[in-house]
Order: sequence, then C-alpha cells, then structure tokens
Amino acid sequence: MLKLGGSQKLIVGYDLGWDYAQISYCSASGSPVETVSLVAGDESFCIPTVLCKRPGMNQWYYGKEALQHEAEEQGILIDNLLQRAIDAEPIRIEGTDYDPVSLLALFFKRSLGMLSAAAGTDKIEALMITCDRMDNMVTAVLDKVAQTLRLKADRISYQSHQESYYDYLVHQPGDLYKEPSILFHYWQDRMICYRMECNRKTKPVVTFIHREEEEFPSRQSMSGKEDMGNQLLDLTFLEMVKEKLGQGRIASVYLIGDDFSEDWLKSSLKFLCDRRRIFLGNNLFSKGACLGMLEYYKPSEQASNFVFLGEDKLKSNIGMNAYRQGDSTYVALLDAGTDWKSAQASVEFYLRGDQTVELVSTSLVGGGKTTDPVTLEGLSGDIARIRMTLCMKGENLLHAEFTDLGFGEFRPAENRIWEKDFRVD
Repeated sequence: MLKLGGSQKLIVGYDLGWDYAQISYCSASGSPVETVSLVAGDESFCIPTVLCKRPGMNQWYYGKEALQHEAEEQGILIDNLLQRAIDAEPIRIEGTDYDPVSLLALFFKRSLGMLSAAAGTDKIEALMITCDRMDNMVTAVLDKVAQTLRLKADRISYQSHQESYYDYLVHQPGDLYKEPSILFHYWQDRMICYRMECNRKTKPVVTFIHREEEEFPSRQSMSGKEDMGNQLLDLTFLEMVKEKLGQGRIASVYLIGDDFSEDWLKSSLKFLCDRRRIFLGNNLFSKGACLGMLEYYKPSEQASNFVFLGEDKLKSNIGMNAYRQGDSTYVALLDAGTDWKSAQASVEFYLRGDQTVELVSTSLVGGGKTTDPVTLEGLSGDIARIRMTLCMKGENLLHAEFTDLGFGEFRPAENRIWEKDFRVD
C-alpha cells in the first residue's frame, strides 16, 4: 500500500456497486494507482455494501465484518444500501426508523476509513464516485451523502461505469484500444457488456461506449452441478462472446466480476485469447474513476487526444459567430464531451445595427455544422449590450436566454428577455 507523508494529498476513485464497493487511490502528484485490499498482500478488493447493527446497542459493522456478525446471528443485516437510499423508504430496526441515506453515508465513512494506512480521509484532495448508472436519482442520493460526510475534499464528482471504463482505457498502452475494446461485467444473474470504439478520423478522437445488459445464469444457480454447471456456463458465455465480438477486430477484452473464474472459463477463454489481450480482474472501475479525477489535476498528453461522448455527454461544440475588432470570429461557448446536465455558459456582447445573433453547433457524431440565427424582435436603438445564457434542457435540447442590458447613459436597459430552444445532435 502506498504511504504518503507530509502534505501529500490523495486522489480517490470510489466504485459504489449494488453489492460491493471498491476504493482506488493515488497521490495528487500522479503516483501509480493502487486499490485498497481487505487482506494485506492479497487482491481482495470487494467491500460488501452492507451494514450490520448489534442488537440493543448503537454499534455498527460494515462490509465483511457485517456479514460475519449476521452469519453468527450477532447482528441485524442491512443490505442493498444504494437501492434503499434511492427508494427513500425509512428502514425500521428494533422499532426505530433509520434514514437510508444516513446509513449509506455511514458505510461510506467506515469504508473510506480504510485509507488511513495511506493518508487518512482528511488527506483526500478529490473524490470521484462511480456507479453502474448515474441518473438524477443516484446523483441526488450522492449529493446528500457528500453533505452528510462533510469531507474536506476540494472536489467531489460522479460518473458512470461507462466513463470509468473509458478513463481507465485511455491511460493504458495504445495497442489496447487501437481497435475496439470490450468489457464484460458479470453481476449476479446479469451480464453487462460495454463496447468502446474510437472514431480516429476526428481530432480529438471521438470515443463511444455502447452498453448492453442481458440475463445470464448466476454461479449460485449452478451450485451443486459441478462440472456440468461449469460446462453450461462456459458454453453459454462462449455463445454470447461470439455474438458481441462479431466479425471485426477486437484489441482487448476485460472480464470483471468475482464470478469469472478460470475454473469454468475453458472454451470461451480459448476463443477470446486468439489474437486479443485478455484481462481478468475486479478493480477496473475504481481505478478508472481515480484516473479520471487525476486527469482534472494533472492532464496527460495521451488522454488529451480523446473526447468521450457517453449517454450523458454533449455531442456538439456550441458557439456563436461574432465580430472582434472588425474581424469575423467564432466564440466557443459549450464543449462536446461535457456532461449535458451541467453544461452552461454566459457571455455579454454588443449588437450594433442588427437584431440577429448566430449560434453555431458542430456535431462530433455526424460532423455536420448548423447555424441558427436568433432575431431579438422589438429591440430598440442602434446599439445594445446583451447577456446570453446557455444551458441544456435535455441531451439534445439547448436553451438560450437573451437579456437586454441597455447601453449605459445612451440607452437604458428595457429589461426585456428573449428565450429560444434549439435541437442539437
């Protein structure tokens, strides 16, 4: 485990799964990323996302210790912490109602305490939390958890597993993503498949990740069947692999999840290893989250050549045509690759002898450019100062608001506002 001294700060990637969590970290100066292990010297990275309350006492256990106390009938187990926090239903334990968000925050606090051997939670410079999905319900819960924890971190951000996969891969040797890469995440009775592809005809290189989720036999359902069960799993996965890989070239394949095991990966692993790099592991998402946050503090030349256009990302560059010192120019306002929910910009400019503003959107998906003129009808006078504010109402819906600020003593502000929505692809 990396040990930091003095004023060294930590960058932390926290993978919050439905069943388990993982924590990866590095120094803010960019040391190699490491993952917290439950057992020193062992790659035991999965922290069960559970709590256990000792009966009759305000004493709580988390992770594997919680499971142990429940198995020994020495506690009351609370599982599904993230889903319970999303559902927002009070959890009744021994006649008392507990806030599920507070319990999730308690799990966060206890699990982050595992960093004490490296530096301690007070040394966290930035924290990136990654989840399977990152919708409004999940982010609302994480906002409440962050407020409850009161971490001294300068920056706390969230991203989906898709983006963590991207952040991990673009920090690896280029031959691993020169061609498309595929990740299989085996979770309970589900198999989630991520396929990352790069459009190298664009600059920066536009990167997409396609996500698919399908039912898949769980290891538990095969318990007791021994060789027959392993063979069925192997053949079922082999059929899925052949379908997902298709006929194209695949540079690398990642198999994520405790249930992936060489005990049953026979024919499927042999097929996958044909001219491809194969990786078995668990901590890719937490490492990717850590690397993604590190990129904010210490940008790498390699990653700067790429832009990720995930489901929650703005797919177009948005700006405006204007004149500066008599020359026509383009003013960039919103960048493709930004989370569309937080994408916003504000700019002030002068309109002289014209009531029209030209907004320009350039799609990184199709490569097309669209110019949308906006006429501020009824604007009086020959010159006016205008404030334009942009935000996204949806993944493909841009909202623009224009406010008349007047022109000093020559023309008082009329406090008029014009609004218009645009489709951006």
